Amino acid sequence: MCLVAISWKNHSEYPLIISANRDEFFTRPTERMHRWESGFYAGKDLRSGGTWLGFHPNGRWALLTNYRDFLQQRKPTISRGKLVEDFLASQEAPQLYLEKIKRNRDLYDGFNLMVSEGDQLFYYSNFGEEIKEIQPGFHALSNGLINVPWPKAELAKQQLAEAAALDMSLDSLLTILKSEQKSPIQLLPNTGIPEEMEIALSSQLIRLNENYGTVSSTAVLRHRSGLTQLKERTFDWDFQKYSDQEFQFHLNKPIETL
Repeated sequence: MCLVAISWKNHSEYPLIISANRDEFFTRPTERMHRWESGFYAGKDLRSGGTWLGFHPNGRWALLTNYRDFLQQRKPTISRGKLVEDFLASQEAPQLYLEKIKRNRDLYDGFNLMVSEGDQLFYYSNFGEEIKEIQPGFHALSNGLINVPWPKAELAKQQLAEAAALDMSLDSLLTILKSEQKSPIQLLPNTGIPEEMEIALSSQLIRLNENYGTVSSTAVLRHRSGLTQLKERTFDWDFQKYSDQEFQFHLNKPIETL
């Protein structure tokens, strides 16, 4: 994924709220969200394996965005999507899992990774220094470090805060993170790509060219009762048509502190 807004333990009814966009090459083969044999719900990258966002009825969930820095390119040997898949399929405590990943950080291309088993939420980037526990509040993650004030990420937090103040629904979460407004170059980071491309990627909704752009959005609501609702919306190239699929489940273990 390339843009995520999260409300974590910041709403009286919904301790977890997520709205997210996935940007990708249109020709990259992908299986839409479904229940894997391991029991979690996620889409699947059919080229390299793994996934970018997934939820397990046992309370575990994880998400991933790419970290963009062509000035410090790496030589990865493992697909980043395995980071989410392996966490969801394991029983390892989130912080211990990230500590293991940190020791092997150079095996992956740049990433931002968030992992949770329900009660705590942790974050790590292999372009950052430390594992962080995420505190209650609104957070945004794009292709830099978490809560770095890229314009589209700051707008995402504002949009989610406004949505959370109203009657929450999956459909309302799918309407945000859709701004096509581009930012001037002086407000953007230098990630090692040409300025015109940096500007083109600065909007929330992306159509870089006929090959790359926003391919889908996902909305997540977890009620304090444990009911978890997921809705994925997949777009045609021109955004005029889309198709939805929806899943829901109750957590099969209580989370007492939510």
